[in-house]
Amino acid sequence: MAITLSGDHAMPAPPLSARLTPPQVWGIVLLAPYMLVFLAFVVYPVGYGLWLARQPASYVALYNDPIFARAAVNTLIFLVVGINVKMLIALFLSGFFIQQRTWIKWLSVLFILPWAVPSIPTILSVRFMLNPEWGMVNQIIFKFTGDDGPNWLNDPTVALAMAIGVHIWKSLPFWTLILITGRLAISHDLFEAAEVDGASWWQKFRYITWPSMQTLYVTCTLLSMIWTLGDFNSVYLLTGGGPADLTHVLSTLGIRYLRLDQLSLAMASIVCAMPLVLPLVYFMMKRLSR
Repeated sequence: MAITLSGDHAMPAPPLSARLTPPQVWGIVLLAPYMLVFLAFVVYPVGYGLWLARQPASYVALYNDPIFARAAVNTLIFLVVGINVKMLIALFLSGFFIQQRTWIKWLSVLFILPWAVPSIPTILSVRFMLNPEWGMVNQIIFKFTGDDGPNWLNDPTVALAMAIGVHIWKSLPFWTLILITGRLAISHDLFEAAEVDGASWWQKFRYITWPSMQTLYVTCTLLSMIWTLGDFNSVYLLTGGGPADLTHVLSTLGIRYLRLDQLSLAMASIVCAMPLVLPLVYFMMKRLSR
């Protein structure tokens, strides 16, 4: 039994149960199931995946696979093009949707629908519309031109561009809403003073709006990069990684290896994304800590 010293006399320490109040005991009891679920469904799968990816031979095989190199390049293109285009559009749309007009309010309701509706039906509907035989897009092209439309998802460049477009279309409303809140936090007195001084809309944006929203914009961009690295739906549901596995990104490449029964390569491909994720998480937490 543990003891404590009080002067010259040794006194036994009270048991742990005696040091915990009843609310604390109930808190531990109620928290225990969630901790077990976290250990079973988060810690164990991640640890097991890292254990499978520990073998150097997996990374050698991954390096020699041309599909992995193409997926890494596609991921960089997806990040650079998709995120910058998305955030720039969101920045300017946030200025459009804060206008106090009734028809703009109704338009904002329609604008938010792609983000509010689940990914599977929305992205699959785009895939059906791009079908070369009976898709709505090619039907419209045939009606007005008399020619058959292209096979949109049969060209790797076009298919990847479509996947980037779907990603932008799906997540754009969310980031627009975040930037709208940033615009609404700017004092109207600054804009009124600029109006008196005869400032143009570009001068208002450059000297008032952008300095006030710069921190929010950069933070949203970093967070969007982290989420986009894990965006599985936009590519897999639209192209399935095709044609010929040329539109895979790192988040969908693991599924390809799983379907080929190459579990160690699947885990290694996920680990290879960590050098991109960890610096983003570091800079993100550093900015939030300020």
